[in-house]
Amino acid sequence: MNMQARIPHRPPVPMSVEATGLKPVFARDILIKTMFRKNVETSRDVERELCCSAPVALELIELARAQGLIEVMGSTGEGSAKLMRYQMSDSGKARALDALHQSEYFGALPIPLEVYKKQVALQSVADVGITRSALEGAMGHLVVPDGLLTQLGPAVNSGKSILMYGPPGNGKSSISNGIRDALGDRIFVPKVLEYSNQVISVYDPIVHGDAQESQIDPNSLRRNTTQFDARYVLCKRPSVITGGELTLSMLELNYNPNSKTYQAPLQLKATGGVFIVDDLGRQAEPPQTLINRWIVPMEGGEDILSLQSGEKFLVPFDTLVIFSTNFHPAEIFDGAALRRIYYKVLIDRPSRDEMIKIYAVVAKAMNMPLDEQVLIHLFAKLYPETDNTYAAYHAPFLITQMKSICDYEGIPHRMSIDLLERSWANLFVAEGEIAH
Repeated sequence: MNMQARIPHRPPVPMSVEATGLKPVFARDILIKTMFRKNVETSRDVERELCCSAPVALELIELARAQGLIEVMGSTGEGSAKLMRYQMSDSGKARALDALHQSEYFGALPIPLEVYKKQVALQSVADVGITRSALEGAMGHLVVPDGLLTQLGPAVNSGKSILMYGPPGNGKSSISNGIRDALGDRIFVPKVLEYSNQVISVYDPIVHGDAQESQIDPNSLRRNTTQFDARYVLCKRPSVITGGELTLSMLELNYNPNSKTYQAPLQLKATGGVFIVDDLGRQAEPPQTLINRWIVPMEGGEDILSLQSGEKFLVPFDTLVIFSTNFHPAEIFDGAALRRIYYKVLIDRPSRDEMIKIYAVVAKAMNMPLDEQVLIHLFAKLYPETDNTYAAYHAPFLITQMKSICDYEGIPHRMSIDLLERSWANLFVAEGEIAH
């Protein structure tokens, strides 16, 4: 299928410097810095390195040549493939060094923040319109309580914040990941942004998975025919997952004093996707402090960031925020914070019947033959010792333990009451104090 038919909101390819939204001098300086740092000689090299169309590359080359910053060296290739070659003049090298002193950035032309805001509006996570079948498909590997997906579906479609709470080890993280997978479609993520002549790196291969860059069609009569603005990459909707390591500083612009550029904070990288705050309450920052940082963006759809100079500016906040905690919400939030979290979903311990289903699903996924007598022993003897306190994580834990014992003793993977009891002992720690 033609990509242009599948992607209705693809950003158009700028065919002039003005259409890029950048000031000509700013774009020209990126050109000469790139020529200075890399082996760039032809307009085709400029297209590739600056991620721009042929007309934009030629316009910038002509601007730099008219100002005496680059010189024509001759030509390369034959016939229709013939291209002019360029090199930097002494004044061009001096200007490049001066520009590099101000900012080490070179490469793809940035996308102005105001231009990016329009693209965000076209691909908002709130417009995905997730269906029951999509959510069920993404959760197909999980055993979820009756009614949970009915509660989660509208929450996801709203694009508002979700708080999942309940005892540990019952699938809150897995359900969060399932929500992310259910979104399914792709969006355009900028490689770098520009605001007030400052460069902010956004694209992150770790966050923006399965990325696809715009390609030039070699069979096209016009070499500048591209699928979309090459300053973007086409990715799955991003997913940022943080846990106990989350700090407030990770939610602010990260300035690199050596390169004099900025790295986007986590929530800006997650634009158009999902931001999962796992294990809320385990961070160094108090949960109330973290939620206070999110209140204005979650309600207003815009976040406030600050440059090194102290100048503040607005960026889009188009992110589905999912908080997951083992604490009761009333223990970690005040009433005002709870009112601002639109959906609160309890992920409780599974019932006995659900627990049996979990063992069956996990055993099949882990290629472990299920033994009925072992399950009877588990539920009739072992679980009563813990007041029948079930947790979803027990199944993968115990089956993994049994497989490890089998591997160590050189026997085929199987369940047995002996293997189960040896594995069960590793679920808990001994009571009492340890003498020091």
